[in-house]
Amino acid sequence: MEKPGGGRAEIPVASTASDRNKGQSTSHDTMSMRPSSKATRAASGSVLNIVPPAGRFIREIYAEKSAASLPVVSIELFPPKTPQGEKNLFERTLPNLVKAKPDFCSVTYGAGGSTHDKTLEVVDRIQRQYSITGMAHLTCISSSRDEIEGFLQDSAQLGIRNILALRGDPPRDIPNFSKLDNGFNYSYQLIDFIRSQGEFSIGTAGFPESHMACDEGKQVDWQRLKTKIDHGADFVITQLFFDNADYFEFMDYMVGTLGVTVPITPGILPIISTEQVERFTALCGARLPEHVTAQLNELGEDRDGVIEFGIDLATRQCEELLRGGAPGLHLYSLNKSRSSLQILRNLGLVAS
Repeated sequence: MEKPGGGRAEIPVASTASDRNKGQSTSHDTMSMRPSSKATRAASGSVLNIVPPAGRFIREIYAEKSAASLPVVSIELFPPKTPQGEKNLFERTLPNLVKAKPDFCSVTYGAGGSTHDKTLEVVDRIQRQYSITGMAHLTCISSSRDEIEGFLQDSAQLGIRNILALRGDPPRDIPNFSKLDNGFNYSYQLIDFIRSQGEFSIGTAGFPESHMACDEGKQVDWQRLKTKIDHGADFVITQLFFDNADYFEFMDYMVGTLGVTVPITPGILPIISTEQVERFTALCGARLPEHVTAQLNELGEDRDGVIEFGIDLATRQCEELLRGGAPGLHLYSLNKSRSSLQILRNLGLVAS
């Protein structure tokens, strides 16, 4: 988990050693995309020198949608960990999600940088195949300065113009992990470094309920978010939450007290499994309201009933957030399309 001054705790992605660090492909590295980013930088063949299509700057998307009084819709994905997961993402999930015409999609970066190349591969494919702006997550807790610089160079070469800057979590498969002495103790330092490396639109993480590691009070945590914005973050995406009162209190302080003007978009997790949402909330410190827990307990093993409840709950949550002035919605899809697509249809943000 992140220290109080850092970025959002990731929705879990299994930790594996980075292909870049291992110097060889793994058994599940079967994506039929561009060559690895490391190879792209090293190669000089004409095919690899083709300039890829660039996504839009997300800060410009927010400005455009705000001027039109429309919400920005974004969807979060994670790099597949298996060949079957890859097939599901690219043959089922993404073709369904693009029907919603999201303004951008983001792709997570595994604990310890374990999905470094795959994060870029997925964002690259989203931009190339579907012409949807992509954003790559980037964490700094366990990557060297050279690795972070290489990631940013690879992003620029692939036309990836948007980075979500996070401190990140330590690798789960290293119990006695010791943070690298790389000069990045907090995500505002990563933001400074990204700005020094080229033209990117930079996002950061916010915590309506405060970061779980901050024991000094939520307003202290929110002041630290203001520091990240002051260092150059263009927009904020929040950690998941289920009580909108937490978001509105957070916004009152960020905007009314601290004078923040960048967009702060709520992150919404559609519940698709009782066990899963309990694990996620325990991991990131989010609170499950009693009425939600009671309904999940009543549904028991009714998996389809839980999914439908999650869709209805998230729809009502999003309706209230948009009425209350939220600049957009960021949906944690968990590489599934059913819930996210139905929520957006319910909200009238995609044709039925």
